[in-house]
Amino acid sequence: MSGKRTFTMIKPDAVENGHIGAILEQIATAGFRIVAMKLTQMTKNDAEQFYAIHKERPFFGELVEFMTRGPIVAAVLEKENAVEDFRTLIGATNPAEAAEGTIRKKYATSIGENAVHGSDSDENAEIEAAFHFAGREQF
Repeated sequence: MSGKRTFTMIKPDAVENGHIGAILEQIATAGFRIVAMKLTQMTKNDAEQFYAIHKERPFFGELVEFMTRGPIVAAVLEKENAVEDFRTLIGATNPAEAAEGTIRKKYATSIGENAVHGSDSDENAEIEAAFHFAGREQF
């Protein structure tokens, strides 16, 4: 998967606000191929495991609560230089600092409710994709 795949989630805020289609269109227009995708809802345990790296941070409880409040769209995307290109496409975590035209600039409402997740490294992309999808679910 190295270099060619990344993992994303359309977070509960963007799902609630009806942005799934627009976000997927922007992803496809940017040249990404969807190789796995599902609408699902994370349990408290799922969110705590997925975000375990942030366990000691003061926002951890709020993050878990937010990520479990409604459904998400989990997806594995494929493209050359996938992680870096996707991070550029989604923009800065703070939508006020995100570049014009990025997903977060268009659809995020705050640092905490920032519409989408994107893996930050090839290694994490592989781990995160495997967390949500069995190998036979990725094409």
